[in-house]
Amino acid sequence: MTRSLLLGVLVLLAACSSRASDVLDLTDDDFESSIGEYPTILVEFFAPWCGHCKRLAPEYETAATKLKGTVALAKVDCTANSNTCNKYGVSGYPTLKVFRDGEESGSYDGPRNAEGIISTMKKQAGPASIDLRSVEEFENFIKGTEPCVVGFFRHLYETPHEEYLKAANSLRDNYRFAHTDETELVDANDSNGEGLTVYRPPALANKFEASSVQFPAHEKITSHNIKTFIQNNILGLCPHMTEDNKDLIQGKDLLVAYYDVDYEKNPKGSNYWRNRVMMVAKKFHDAGQKLNFAVANRKAFAHEVTEFGLDASAGDVPVVGIKTAKGDKYAMQEEFTRDGKALERFLQDYFDGNLKKYLKSEPIPQNNDGPVKVVVAENFDELVNDESKDVLIEFYAPWCGHCKNLEPKYKELGEKLGNDPNIVVAKMDATANDVPSYYEVRGFPTIYFAPAGSKQSPKRYEGGREVSDFLSYLKKEATNPPIIKDDEKPKKKKKEEL
Repeated sequence: MTRSLLLGVLVLLAACSSRASDVLDLTDDDFESSIGEYPTILVEFFAPWCGHCKRLAPEYETAATKLKGTVALAKVDCTANSNTCNKYGVSGYPTLKVFRDGEESGSYDGPRNAEGIISTMKKQAGPASIDLRSVEEFENFIKGTEPCVVGFFRHLYETPHEEYLKAANSLRDNYRFAHTDETELVDANDSNGEGLTVYRPPALANKFEASSVQFPAHEKITSHNIKTFIQNNILGLCPHMTEDNKDLIQGKDLLVAYYDVDYEKNPKGSNYWRNRVMMVAKKFHDAGQKLNFAVANRKAFAHEVTEFGLDASAGDVPVVGIKTAKGDKYAMQEEFTRDGKALERFLQDYFDGNLKKYLKSEPIPQNNDGPVKVVVAENFDELVNDESKDVLIEFYAPWCGHCKNLEPKYKELGEKLGNDPNIVVAKMDATANDVPSYYEVRGFPTIYFAPAGSKQSPKRYEGGREVSDFLSYLKKEATNPPIIKDDEKPKKKKKEEL
């Protein structure tokens, strides 16, 4: 390589490495003045040592670059700027908040990947509801790939429209909103002259439900009534679940059919199987049975498919699972049939209570006499939900470095409490076993204390990770004073003075 070429490469590398970040770096000194300069800004409150923050950093940077000129993204190092972080109640990392015109608007609860941040923050930019001024604008708006809502009003900025805007601002993270007072649009779409309509994506049109739903004429137009109406109708009988909308769909009794859903490259094939799900879903829905339905891409949600013990590899027909709001899981074992009969039998067995719950579990250990008891899903009730004992349980991942660092200390804790019949020190691999829904495990290690007589309300342990920290905690929280081995040792007598 010639000297001049080498010099050119070095200059290029230096330029790349020194490229200014598109994420604003704010401090206690300039936070208040800086956020006031932006109509909408997303702020990440972080700590440099936080693993979740490190994983978010490249996604956040990518989103900042792609959103440049639309929405600003900023970050605050809470280890160096405690005044700002304390003011906004930051208690964990990363914490993301949306600010509008210098004022906190609310927490950011959207996806933590670049694509999700971009999608969510685009909805945050600009007005909560777009003003439609022509038939063409209206038709283009409702043609989108996501559901939307349009308000029709004879007069803007009177009470009905203001109530609509309140609802739109409250739900802007989740749905698209528009409004109009154009006579031609109002007359054609809302004979009452005051109201709103939910429009489902044209790609999801089907013969089992209407493509749009109008707000009931007899209901008063209030923000509360509008939000209730939207949330009850906008997704329809069987929505397409994606990474962006999954939080709106999950968390309730839900059946999902997983297959090669792709509404961009294969809308016809995607709707072929969805229509078969809807055919069966409508039958049970019309009979008064309560269950929610969705379809999802098998590859995008492969982690969920395997959580049901089903095959996440490519296949011609959907695989189906039900997860209840309580966390109970049921997997459809019979192959999905084109006439829908297999799905119908599966649902009938579900409603009749004839299905066996699916439980992901490692085998119960044959020998479990160590100082730290090994818990798996199949012995969780026996070991952790024993109402006669206090249980300190660590949920860990085998690959987690923090968990590996904790292991010898946690073992020492178990040894020190080995003679206490009332306290159990336990651990569970949360990646290989189903964790009960009343334990919230989002990172590793996560530690809970399940007191005797109160197993459905465990307490999250937030203290230090030294043996002394755990013992101090148990001395305060344990049902009975803990018996610690060191405390049992008789004190040595002093040698008599000569």
